[in-house]
Amino acid sequence: MDEKGILARIDEYVGEEQRLRERYRRDGLGREEEHRRLAELEVALDQCWDLLRRRRARLEAGEDPGEPGVRPPDEVEGYLQ
Repeated sequence: MDEKGILARIDEYVGEEQRLRERYRRDGLGREEEHRRLAELEVALDQCWDLLRRRRARLEAGEDPGEPGVRPPDEVEGYLQ
């Protein structure tokens, strides 16, 4: 996936997150279901941002951004901010 594809995926996930929160506010979504999906989206977004940062770092270093691959959730969720 190229940078444009990663950014499109991020936009998709953010849009879904906003829709879920709106449905929750209108009582159209069960709290447990919302929390489960929001947690999944948080991980997916972290993975996308990680992939984008690594691709950009490789480009900045003069390397082929290639396809570094998505890191597993336990790895991207373990980063210190």
